[in-house]
Amino acid sequence: MKNTAFSFVLVLLMSVSFQASAADNVAPVRMGSGAMTFDTVPGWGLDEDGKSIIGPTHGGVVVDSDGSIYTSANIGVFVFSPDGKLIRRFIGEEYSNIHDIEIRKEGDREFIYGARNSNAEGIKFDSETGDIVLKLPFPEESGLDLQKFSPTAITVAPNGDIILSDGYASNHIFKFDNDGRYLMHFGKKGNGLKEFNTAHGMTLDTRYDPPRLLICDRNHEPKGRLLHYDLDGHFIDEVITGLGMPTSVAVQGEFVSVPDLHGRVAILDGTNTIVAVLGHNLDREKGRSYRIPQEEWIEGVFSGTHGSYWDNDGNLYVQDWNISGRIMKLVRVR
Repeated sequence: MKNTAFSFVLVLLMSVSFQASAADNVAPVRMGSGAMTFDTVPGWGLDEDGKSIIGPTHGGVVVDSDGSIYTSANIGVFVFSPDGKLIRRFIGEEYSNIHDIEIRKEGDREFIYGARNSNAEGIKFDSETGDIVLKLPFPEESGLDLQKFSPTAITVAPNGDIILSDGYASNHIFKFDNDGRYLMHFGKKGNGLKEFNTAHGMTLDTRYDPPRLLICDRNHEPKGRLLHYDLDGHFIDEVITGLGMPTSVAVQGEFVSVPDLHGRVAILDGTNTIVAVLGHNLDREKGRSYRIPQEEWIEGVFSGTHGSYWDNDGNLYVQDWNISGRIMKLVRVR
């Protein structure tokens, strides 16, 4: 079912946000509405001096079964405890430029899947040891002649098939089996109903049986949209339009968090209707801006929201596309 985002302004008026400089010792800021009301956690993920430790961010966030939080920065992947303390990190060339990450339990291990836009590949590595067990370069056997391959999103089907979106280049979405063998591809670049104008983010939409692909068509007119496809690449529906520049999607229960690069996170319910907007940046120059140094961060206000993920308690972790490296914890208010 298609919904428009006409409720955006109404929800913004319902969302209360008191702005304070991140350089101060500030109290939590409350945001959202109804069941989707959250408090920020000032200073979460910073070092003892209150400085960011992860470097520039252009990535995603996931949470493992123990509640540890993984976020991908330009130089690698950093792992935090729920209280924001650094546990471990995987840095270096093999872990750099992971634009999107997914996590999946396989047997008694959990694995991180990553889409590396600047390195033209997908990867899979052990979440504890960092051992890389699979790489997904451009599949020559597809028969395509591409000038560029720049993956932006990755997800995994229930049977282990891997879906990788070439969102910064051809906008084809490739499907591999769990051993990395090419199976098929679908989609193409364009602004039509069944085309992608930057297939930027993607996840498995587990609200449906069977699950569907939920895809962010970031630059589609008018103003960004989400799409449903089945796992064999067949178009199902245009889910919602008017989302600005939706960068990624994360599902928990009936709710979906959708970061918008303009500096806000929309929350959809089970009918794909917007029920809350978080951290909305009213400064048009600072919304959708990468170059907001830490000293200009505002508690409870986002700038270039890029990744998000839920923990088991319904708390939300949000990463900004940001020169100083910003990741925030939002605690759900019961």
